[in-house]
Amino acid sequence: MERINQVIVNTTVSIIDTFYEGRDFQRFWVLEEIARAPYFAFLSVLHLQESMGLRGEQHTYLMKEHFEQTLNETEHLEYMESRGGNQYWVDRVLAKHLVLLYYWIMVVYYMVSPRYAYHLNMEVELHASETYAEYLTRFPKDEDICRIMNDEVQHYQELYSAMGYFK
Repeated sequence: MERINQVIVNTTVSIIDTFYEGRDFQRFWVLEEIARAPYFAFLSVLHLQESMGLRGEQHTYLMKEHFEQTLNETEHLEYMESRGGNQYWVDRVLAKHLVLLYYWIMVVYYMVSPRYAYHLNMEVELHASETYAEYLTRFPKDEDICRIMNDEVQHYQELYSAMGYFK
């Protein structure tokens, strides 16, 4: 499954990178819009499990972690909006459709296999941090992007830790 996750992410990334070549903040905005979807999906499934009395040992910890990740990704999204990332309607339409699709895929994936859902999202966070790192090679003084890149690395590490709860 991990190999399938990598193929999915690499294919999607290739398409997005081609479409957004030379349009950094539009690409960043789309990626940040999409980046929130898995955390919303994880929270939705965890809430459903809790409502059905299926709360696990790490349930509260995971809910808190994913809520904080959602807020952090929303801050990134708002920053990209302030840099003009969502100014074109085509970007907004594309992002809204992708996020809807990705959300439902992650809901099902998390219900079936939380471990592999975390792995898929780790691949997404890794790509995000690499995308920001590449941007910083061209614009090394952009401290806000550096901070956001570090947040993405932290999300990657948090997801890796969460994977440990699901063997």
